[in-house]
Parts: sequence; structure tokens; C-alpha cells
Amino acid sequence: MSSLSPCLNFGVFDKLNLLMLAEMYPCDFNYDENDKIIYELGNYIANVKEDTRFDNLNGVSELAKKTVETRKHIDFPLIYRLIKLSLVLPVATASVERTFFSMKHLKTKLRNRMGDGFLNDACICYIEREFIQQVSIEDLMQLFQKMKTRREKL
Repeated sequence: MSSLSPCLNFGVFDKLNLLMLAEMYPCDFNYDENDKIIYELGNYIANVKEDTRFDNLNGVSELAKKTVETRKHIDFPLIYRLIKLSLVLPVATASVERTFFSMKHLKTKLRNRMGDGFLNDACICYIEREFIQQVSIEDLMQLFQKMKTRREKL
């Protein structure tokens, strides 16, 4: 039996976190898969503990790579899906936090009555400001000049 690296020390707390992660993504795991994941997780942990190729891994990304290299992602597809979700979660959380931080700058007391559409447009411009700075003013002027008026004449 191999000695596990710290990232693979599957305690009760880690199992609960993985199962809670599955519950957080109901679109990715249906009702039947939620029941199967408990058994698959137990089998995966037992399988990985006996495999010396999983010794001395540092982090979830190395676990994901080693799972694919050893082709265990085929035998344990639900666990592999959980591993992928755990890799994406920090990035998704950071982008949401950045968006709310941007809204804090945009929606001040003076602009408190801003509509959702305008707020959405302003947030996109603020968040993607590096990209927007690449757009030339001449191109914007031509775009607006080609637009038809929205007012209809009676």
C-alpha cells in the first residue's frame, strides 16, 4: 500500500466537501448520479490508495492529470467530473467577485437609479476596459453614423 501525499489524504471532511460540490451543481449531476457518486468515491479512494503512481502529488491539478494518465477517468467518470469542477470553481468565483467589485465602483449614490440594462452595459465596459481601449474612436463614430434613428416620424 502506498503512502499518500497530503492532497490525497481523503478524510471524512474531504469526502463531504466533494459530495457538497456535487450538490452545488445540480445541472451536472442528476438524481441517480448523486446516489452513485458516494459509492464511486469510495471505490476511487480505495483504488488510488493502492496505486503508487499517485504518490507525492501536489494539488488537485496533478490529481486530475494523473487520473487521465492512468485512464481512471474512464472507470470513475463522476469523480473525474468532480475533480474538473473543483479546478474551475476558484476561477468562476474570482470572476464573480471581480464583477461585484466593479459594480461597487459604478453604482454610486449619484447613479443609484440606474436601470439594469445600462448597469449591465457599464459593467461590461468597466470589466473589459483593456479590450475597449483597443477600439478606435473613428470606428465608433462610423458605427453610430450608420445607425438609423429610433424615432419614428408621424
